[in-house]
Amino acid sequence: MSDASREYIIIGAGGHAAVIADILLCSGRPVKGYLDDNVKAGTEVLGVKVIGKTDDYAKYDGCLFIIGIGDNHIRKKIAQAYPLDYGTAVHPSAVVGREVEIGRGSVIMAGCVINARTVIGEHCIINTRVSVDHDCRIGDFTHISPGAVLGGAVVVGERSHVGLGASVRNNISICDDVIIGAGAAVVRDIPPNCTAVGVPAVPLKRKV
Repeated sequence: MSDASREYIIIGAGGHAAVIADILLCSGRPVKGYLDDNVKAGTEVLGVKVIGKTDDYAKYDGCLFIIGIGDNHIRKKIAQAYPLDYGTAVHPSAVVGREVEIGRGSVIMAGCVINARTVIGEHCIINTRVSVDHDCRIGDFTHISPGAVLGGAVVVGERSHVGLGASVRNNISICDDVIIGAGAAVVRDIPPNCTAVGVPAVPLKRKV
C-alpha cells in the first residue's frame, strides 16, 4: 500500500490536532481518527472521531501517525515512547521549494513558504504563514510559530520555539532548547537553554 492511500491516526484531539486533521482533509488524505487519553471515545473533532487511547495504536496497523500536540517536549516524549510509522502533513497552500527535506511527523501549515534546500527535522511544527528561506536547518521537535520569518541559512536547534512574528537574520544559529519571544528580531547567534526577547533579541539572565 502506498503512503498516499494510507489512513492517518492523530495522537491528541485538541486544537493542534484539529489543525492537522484539517490539513490532511484539505489535502485529500483519509483520517481514521484520534487517539487521546483524556477525551472520551466517540467525541467528534472536525467530523473525525476519537477512536481510543494512545495505547490502542496497535489496533491500527498499516496507518500512518502524527502527534497532534503543540508542546515540543511532550511531542518528543510520545515519539520516543511510541516508535510508530509517522507521516507528514503539508497544507496544499504551502509553497515548498526544490530539494526540501521534511522529516517524519512534521507539519507544514497553511500559507507557509519553505525555500530550496531547506531541511526540516522530525516532528516539527512549521505554523501558519511562516517563511523559511533557502538552506535553513530546523532541528527535531522544534516549533516555528505563525508569521515568523527565517532568513537564508538559518540553523534552529532541537526542541526550540520561535515565537509569533519573530524575525531571524540570515546565517544565524539558534541552539537547542531556546525560546525566541514573539516579535523578536534575532541578529546574533543564540546560545542553548535560554529565552531571548526584544529588538534586537537578547538572552534573558538566568536566575541564580
